[in-house]
Amino acid sequence: RIALVYFIVAVIETLTTKRRPTVLEPGYSSIFTAYCWQWLGGFVAFVIYMTTTYSLYVPDWSFVVSTNSETTQYTVKCGMRGHLGPACNAVGYVDREVWGINHLYMYPVWQRLKACTHSSPSSGEIREDAPSWCRAPFEPEGLLSSILAILSGTIGIHYGHVLIHFKDHSERLKQWVSIALGLLIVAIILHFTDAIPINKQLYSFSYVCFTAGAAGIVFSVFYILIDVLGWRTPFLFLEWIGMNAMLIYVLGAQGILPAFVNGWYYKSTNNTL
Repeated sequence: RIALVYFIVAVIETLTTKRRPTVLEPGYSSIFTAYCWQWLGGFVAFVIYMTTTYSLYVPDWSFVVSTNSETTQYTVKCGMRGHLGPACNAVGYVDREVWGINHLYMYPVWQRLKACTHSSPSSGEIREDAPSWCRAPFEPEGLLSSILAILSGTIGIHYGHVLIHFKDHSERLKQWVSIALGLLIVAIILHFTDAIPINKQLYSFSYVCFTAGAAGIVFSVFYILIDVLGWRTPFLFLEWIGMNAMLIYVLGAQGILPAFVNGWYYKSTNNTL
């Protein structure tokens, strides 16, 4: 997903270098106009995702679960459009059709729901009365949801464009905070009205708005502390993490970093860092 998003955003950025002005016109919206091709790319990704998610018909589907002793086939009843739940969403349907159900992730986070296990919100054994989709595979970094992630990359590179074109601290912060707050407001409204709930598994539009908005606020806070107030030394460790972001991600995702931290303890293994 990271490679796909970076590739698309980088291609648009590279091909449009000579088409944008080096000096912005006066006005808040001038930076959006200057980078209209980037925003067009993000908008196209948004349209593809939203159109497919809400218009694609998802039929009933089956899958097979094999254990040491037996093989069981389950059927998920769908026959609907625009469903955002675990069973019948278009994101999973696209992946089953394109990649094949045997190539999808077998332990999706939805197995932790109360409908699936008594151990919720932790993982545990599947309940006997759990719906069939609790045992089904699902790819959390699927094709359709990765397309919408291009919009996340578009918003991210916009923060960078602000850094390039605006030299004054107040102008930069005004640009970052205004778009970040706008995104957060959109996300909160969509989520709490149940129009589009925040859902990382589906990479919903509200999820994109919320994460991009939160990132803008956090980025602005660090900018004030480090660039405006000059408190660089206390945050050097974040600079090192940023320069080795993929390494840190792999160490964390594969359990290596938690294992290292928990390897340090005082007197008893219960007293770990």
